[in-house]
Amino acid sequence: MTDTSVRSQRAHRASVEVATSDMAQYLREVLGPKLTAYIADVADQKAVGRWASGTRKPQPRAEERLRSAYAVFHLLQSAESPHTVRAWMVGLNPQLDDESPATVLREGRFKDVLAAARAFLAGG
Repeated sequence: MTDTSVRSQRAHRASVEVATSDMAQYLREVLGPKLTAYIADVADQKAVGRWASGTRKPQPRAEERLRSAYAVFHLLQSAESPHTVRAWMVGLNPQLDDESPATVLREGRFKDVLAAARAFLAGG
């Protein structure tokens, strides 16, 4: 098993084991509430705070986007700084036809973002 495969497995496991409120809190801290809300495809960034506090739960599609973002962030953070990962999330990505990973996550194209993250870790 390659190093990237091991990192991918760990990131996936982290994303399914984390409580929704903890996941929302983490993403709010590392990405900010505005970007987290954007990825989740919700108009009100205050929703992220309600999810983080546990007073509300995201809709299933929003939670799916958040879990995917959480997994990708953990995968990349296993080798890069949080600052670099945040920049990667918002930057234009050649692996994604020059779209940002945040936009592609918002669109629900999770496999594409995961493949781009793995390529980034591999030096691409």
